[in-house]
Formats: sequence, structure tokens, C-alpha cells
Amino acid sequence: MEQLLDALTVVESEVRELVRRHGIDPQAEPVRVRSLVEAVVADYEERSLTGGLPAIEDAPAVVRDLMDAVAGFGPLQRYFDDPTVEEIWINEPGRVFVARSGRSELTTTILAPGALEDLVERMLSTSGRRVDVSQPFVDASLPDGSRLHVAIPDVTRRHWAVNVRRFVMKGTRLDDLVAAGSITAHAARFLEAAVVSGLNVVVAGGTQVGKTTLLNALVNSIPSSERLITCEEVFELRPALADVVALQTRGPNLEGHGEIRLRRLVKEALRMRPSRIVVGEVRQEECLDLLVALNSGVPGMCTVHANSAREAVTKLCTLPLLAGENVTSSFVIPTVASSIDLVVHAAATADGQRHVREIAAVPGRVEGDVVEVAGVFRTDDAELVRDNGFPPHPERFRRAGFDVARLLDPTGGG
Repeated sequence: MEQLLDALTVVESEVRELVRRHGIDPQAEPVRVRSLVEAVVADYEERSLTGGLPAIEDAPAVVRDLMDAVAGFGPLQRYFDDPTVEEIWINEPGRVFVARSGRSELTTTILAPGALEDLVERMLSTSGRRVDVSQPFVDASLPDGSRLHVAIPDVTRRHWAVNVRRFVMKGTRLDDLVAAGSITAHAARFLEAAVVSGLNVVVAGGTQVGKTTLLNALVNSIPSSERLITCEEVFELRPALADVVALQTRGPNLEGHGEIRLRRLVKEALRMRPSRIVVGEVRQEECLDLLVALNSGVPGMCTVHANSAREAVTKLCTLPLLAGENVTSSFVIPTVASSIDLVVHAAATADGQRHVREIAAVPGRVEGDVVEVAGVFRTDDAELVRDNGFPPHPERFRRAGFDVARLLDPTGGG
């Protein structure tokens, strides 16, 4: 084993020197790196025949390890290559965790001193973002679409805390979610019709319950003739539409300038002739700008953290108040009632399975400063079934060619 490590050290050193000399970007040019690695390993094997160098017994394994070290993310690359891994997080160099099917497990990976900092620097190299004492948090997208979050001391107690949320969407359309058991075919047909008809939809739920996957599936139900503008903190959505502009927030530069917040993106999106606006996640004052956009007649969708559909509506009535003292509940509450049409709430079971738990309609009525919510689908005995509520704007359904009564008929009339 020690002999193999010595051989790896020698070959890796030679590969890195050649990469530097040829000006190769390992992340952007993996094919060139692989050709170079294979050539160096072959050359090393010839030289080792003289007995002056430790022999390599498994050349393909060495090539793979070198590719992970030079063009990948080192000891973490095996988890990036594993399609069952949904998330990777590191609490300290000796405690690397992964999540599969919603369940976490401590791995046997132990990072060498300084390796984690080097890996984070490599992960951030393509994003243009940074992390340091003046900016101890960072959110960024990795080349494969995964989302990276890093926190460093002294915000953390001692070690760097790193989270990588893998981009492992198990379904890009509602039919995929039906096949996966996340939603019933009846509810999926209704949601697809609602999106085609131009209703405004909020996807609610806790962390890691599949909100982004569900939102992406809803987005891909938008008619192909429409123009979509997406606004996200970090690119996660993957719309399969022809006319899409994706916008992403930006942190401040070294001088503290140049920050672009989500609220600015929503405002700019309205100037880009959108047929639809989608906000990846609403969590602060940008909620006001989204409500104003929806109220102006531009259909849209978003996600929000909430434990139920009703709590999601309550949160949407609260977040706009963060926009300033001149924004009052007397304005926000009726705006929410008239702007939001449907709330889809998702949750995860104890075994990690994600399911749509309820679909609620917002009819547009307010009673005593409380926005009325009507259940369209609810969970009964672990099954999503028809409730007694109806969605607003039946005329929009009719214009799109849908009969709401037949669509919601539990006997299959839709």
C-alpha cells in the first residue's frame, strides 16, 4: 500500500506540473486531462520496469484516482459519481456525511489537513464567488448543477462547514413524479391544467422534501410558446422550454459593492417581456415584488418554507412587511388573497419518501385579516384524495380548454 501511495505521489506531481505548463483548466477540460493522465501513467509504467520506481499494479485505478485528484473533487468525487447520493456535508475533516433517500450516514472518508480548504477553493473556482473572513458564508453552483454552501470560522466554532446539495432531480415532469409515487395521477392532471391555464402556484414544504423538483416539474408544464424568466439565489431549476432566461443573485465584491439581491432580479424580470416569472425560493422582502408582479397579470410560481398550505399563505402575508415600514398588512393581505391561486404542500415520510400532502386553493376572500384557504386535495390515510374545495378562476381553465368539474371528478371524469 505504501508503495502504491509513493507511486501515486510521483505520478500526481508529474500530472499537475504538465497541467500547469500547458495551461489546462482541469474542471473545464477533463478530456485533455484524462489523455494527459493516461500518457503519464503509461510512461511511468515503462520507467518502473527498470526497478528504479515503485510499480503500479492497477493502472486503471491509478488513472481514476488521479482524475479525481486533479480534475475532480478528490476524496469526495466518489460521492459526486454516486447517483444515489443526494447531499454531502462536512462538519470537520474526519466527519463527512452523505444522504441517500433522505437518510444520513457517516462515511469513512477522512480529509488530510488543508484538503477541505483546497477542495472549497476548487469548487468556487468556476463560480466567481469567494469565502473569507470578511465574507464567511458563500452560496454557489457547481459545474454539475449541485448547490454549495460554506461557512467558516469564526462563524463556525473551529472547522469549515460545507454542504453540497446534489442536483439529482428524479423527475423533470409531473408524470415522472406520478411514476415515483410522489403524487397521484389525478392530482397531477389537475396541477398540469392549472399551470397551463395560468394560475399562480406556490410550492411549500420543509427542507429536503422535493420542493425544487416539484417546482421544476410544474415549470415544465408551461406551454412551449411562452417566455419564462427564472430568478434564483443559485441556479437549480432546469426548464425544458425554448424561451428561457435564468437570473441568479450575486454577492458583494472585495470592496463590498456589486451585490445583486433576489428582489432586484424580480424587478428586472418584469422588464424582460415575461409570459411567466418563477422565483426559486421566497424568503425575504422579494416576496413583495413577486406579489406585485403576480397582481399585475404576469403568472408565476415560487417555493416557500412552510409546514402546511395554510402556514405558507400566512408566511406570504408576513414576508412583504420586511420590505419597509410603509408596507402594511392592510395592503399585503388582500394582495396575497388576489395574487396566489394554489398552494401545493410537500413533505417527507420517516423513510425519506417525498409526497405531495395537500393542494389548497386561495379563492380570493379575506375574513378578519385571514386569507381564506380551501382544500382541493388532502391526505387521508397516507393517500392524496379529493377534498371539497375548488380552484379560483374557472374562466381561465375554460379558455385553456379544461372543465374544472370534470378535472376534479374523483371517479375519473377528467
